[in-house]
Amino acid sequence: MIAYVGIDAHTTNYTLSTCLEGSAVSVNTNTYSPAVANIVNYCKGIRKKFGNDTKIVTGYEAGCLGFKLKRDLEKNGITAKVLAPASITGTEINRRRRKKTDKRDAEAIAKALKNHEYSEVYTPDEEDEAVRDYIRMEQDHKKQLRVIKQQICAFTTRHGYQYTDGKNYWTKKHLKWLKELPLEGINKETLDAYLLSYETVNDRLEQLNRRIEEIAEKDKYREAVHKLTCFKSIKVLTALALIVEIGDFTRFVKAKNFAAFLGLVAGELSSSDNQNQTGITKQGNSFLRKLLVECAQSFSRASSGKSAALKKRQEGNTAEIIAYADRANERLRKRYLRLVLHNRKCHNQATTAVARELACFIWGMMTGNIHTALA
Repeated sequence: MIAYVGIDAHTTNYTLSTCLEGSAVSVNTNTYSPAVANIVNYCKGIRKKFGNDTKIVTGYEAGCLGFKLKRDLEKNGITAKVLAPASITGTEINRRRRKKTDKRDAEAIAKALKNHEYSEVYTPDEEDEAVRDYIRMEQDHKKQLRVIKQQICAFTTRHGYQYTDGKNYWTKKHLKWLKELPLEGINKETLDAYLLSYETVNDRLEQLNRRIEEIAEKDKYREAVHKLTCFKSIKVLTALALIVEIGDFTRFVKAKNFAAFLGLVAGELSSSDNQNQTGITKQGNSFLRKLLVECAQSFSRASSGKSAALKKRQEGNTAEIIAYADRANERLRKRYLRLVLHNRKCHNQATTAVARELACFIWGMMTGNIHTALA
């Protein structure tokens, strides 16, 4: 017999419910304090009630608890699965009915486990998860720097100062102009404090990026990172982020499945004879989708030649890998120009389409499907 245990996990409590194989009704729904020992004791009680040979499969929605709960349960010999929230039909029905409780969600998770109506979230190893969190922390610093820049520009504009000595902001010349503004009193103190925050965060970002480059040179990541950086728009941070966020690229059967995972495919709202495609679904990994869209923007400025920096990044790779990347770079450049100039698509639509194709080329590179693409 198999007992499927649904866990509605929160930082304040765990609500557990069991659905037995061959049964349509959930049983033993109880709420406990958030301790792994309580789940272990609950599972022991299930075996005591239904037999010691009962196999137990537990599952909970992906959320703020991450993968720690899964690892703790597996250390105690309990099979655990992390489920994608959107794939559990029962919890969505509870929301629509406006009767969403921890008990109902735990029962819905247990039934989804029993009926195999869910998508399991890929669980990275602990090292990949640590690197992933480090990269996301670097991106948080980048957001913080962007906010500080906006605050400084807004402050100088409010006091009637406009930078007209050059086209580019945040160069040495622009920073010198900011420091020499004829402000007095508290206004001068305010600008100095803003500039100090800018320099602090900027220096911290440089340290983080150097550390990311060191991590990328580890034996575990080096080869894959060097392959991905053969693409014109992908550098070390994006390459490493793709590797640690995805883990095993072969879990996607086709390139289009990988693009769908990133939410870069068109949605659809069709009924009967009415066929209606919407914008991209924006489902899946939003962090990687954002990185790839940023990479795709570079193809709007790309030339047909190969820069010295790209040639250096491609050094050490096989001729087949370099040829595959060069073909992708040229195809994506022409794709953007065709969409904008011939099909009259706006910049954002063309960039998103290029990002989807870039994702497909990345899948081909990381799964070894380069010969088919080159044929």
